[in-house]
Amino acid sequence: MDNLEDQTTLRAVILAGGSGTRLWPLSRLQMPKQFLSLDGTDSMLEATVARLRPLLADEDVLVVTGQAHAEGEAYQALQKYAKLLEPAGRNTAPAIALAAAWLQRSGDDPIMVVLPADHVIRNITAFQAALRTAVRAAEEGHLVTFGITPLRAETGFGYIRAGGSGSVRSVERFTEKPDQQTAKSFLSDGNYYWNSGMFVWRASDFLAETARLLPDVHAVITRIRDDWAAGVPAEEAISRHFAAMPDISVDYGVLEKSDRVALVPCDIGWSDVGSWDAVHEIADKDDNGNAIQGNAIALDCRDSLIHANKRLTAAIGLDDICVVETADAVLVVPRGQTQRVREVVDALRDRDAQEHRLHLTVQRPWGSYTVLEEQTGFKMKRISVAPGSRLSLQRHQHRSEHWVVVSGTATVTRDEETFTVSKNESTFIPIGVKHRLENRGHIPLELIEVQVGEYLEEDDIERFDDAYGRE
Repeated sequence: MDNLEDQTTLRAVILAGGSGTRLWPLSRLQMPKQFLSLDGTDSMLEATVARLRPLLADEDVLVVTGQAHAEGEAYQALQKYAKLLEPAGRNTAPAIALAAAWLQRSGDDPIMVVLPADHVIRNITAFQAALRTAVRAAEEGHLVTFGITPLRAETGFGYIRAGGSGSVRSVERFTEKPDQQTAKSFLSDGNYYWNSGMFVWRASDFLAETARLLPDVHAVITRIRDDWAAGVPAEEAISRHFAAMPDISVDYGVLEKSDRVALVPCDIGWSDVGSWDAVHEIADKDDNGNAIQGNAIALDCRDSLIHANKRLTAAIGLDDICVVETADAVLVVPRGQTQRVREVVDALRDRDAQEHRLHLTVQRPWGSYTVLEEQTGFKMKRISVAPGSRLSLQRHQHRSEHWVVVSGTATVTRDEETFTVSKNESTFIPIGVKHRLENRGHIPLELIEVQVGEYLEEDDIERFDDAYGRE
């Protein structure tokens, strides 16, 4: 790392396992906000890694994420990084402990830079300066957290009260999300900082505190490490034991109880982008305070967010309103109430609706599919298969499939026969027949699929062989 001792070994641990429900309808369960772009450029994960360069290289990055993300829509986004896959979400303390154990597996003991994948930081220079300060404090044995200089009496963040002075301060107490009056008192106090959820520490120091303060987590980590030492593949060992972890945050489980915590104060243009209010706050705005994103028109609007993802979206006479459009959903909510978006997600979950899980266009390791029409008894999709890619060998118990190729050439396996289907040709896959679709060409394969049957959900897939390791 620039301007630090040569013997310092740094590794970045990016936490990318969240569900991002408060940014629905853009963020979905199977493609949450950390894998999406909020401004049309890099995804939030890519931006998180980019702000570490040139201090850390991509090969120094370890992503901890859900197994469902890595095997589903986020497959391509995660391909370039080393990763650990959680079979079940167990909050930040188990995830970080697992990463620390993994980074020590070859006898190394690096300093870990632990960052959520879904934050925005505008002042990269200030962030990198604070990171250098935090690394030096971690070399002295501290568990370092970044404290964000508060800009307002925010009730949606946790707070940390710092003692002492200087670029590295002691920590006196943590406070969970306060009420408005308490937040105002914190702001006037001058020694309170927003809890950023970003940390720096040596792997061994964190694991030592985990063993002391979270023995249940330590016990599971020990079982996983024993399996690794016995030659069990990394993900198999994690799958065996990780679900036994308690569900506990690193703040509550370790930092609030440890006497080794230090705080680096920083003013880095930070946001956790935890709501559409936060998106409006960090977005570029016009002269009327409107954040206009995508193909949108705002007439006589003030201090509003109009986010168009698919279709032209027009708004007239709106003040302090967030409008978010996707191909299958539209959200309209007053600014100041966007934390309630999770209530919509809960309602969708209760009715077992697809709109909280998937977009109409769903990314897959081999390409993507888009649901064009769905009614009782049939579903129509547009399927795109990348050059050199193929779907799993599979069959369905409840539906037949009709494929019409509109560009490229499909190589089709149907039971024991393999044949090609060219542009403007079609084929039929009966119920119960093993089949596979491949693109052996050099251009994308595009086709229209019509499914007919009594049950048309994605769990009616029995896989026999898969190039991407999915079950």
